Amino acid sequence: MKRYELIVDERRLLTIEELGRLVDVHPDLLQRFVVYGLIDPEIDKPCLLFADRAIVRIRKIQRLRGDLGLNLAGCGVVLDLLDRIDDLEREIHYLRSVF
Repeated sequence: MKRYELIVDERRLLTIEELGRLVDVHPDLLQRFVVYGLIDPEIDKPCLLFADRAIVRIRKIQRLRGDLGLNLAGCGVVLDLLDRIDDLEREIHYLRSVF
């Protein structure tokens, strides 16, 4: 197996196998996360490579599945809402600092 040492913005990208070992999730399940749009690879060819921020996202998915019993589609809805809340909070913070 080839080892990719691609660095983007001074961060090392992780293969799906490396990511799986770090979060204790089988690479096949991580592949399903990609298919459902729960995590996005930085690079998808010749193989999937992920930024380290995917670890945080996968931990959220694990909590949603384990603690709330959500399926992958439900995780997608919740993650989209959480992302939207983060965006709105950043916008509010910016507007308060400008005005």
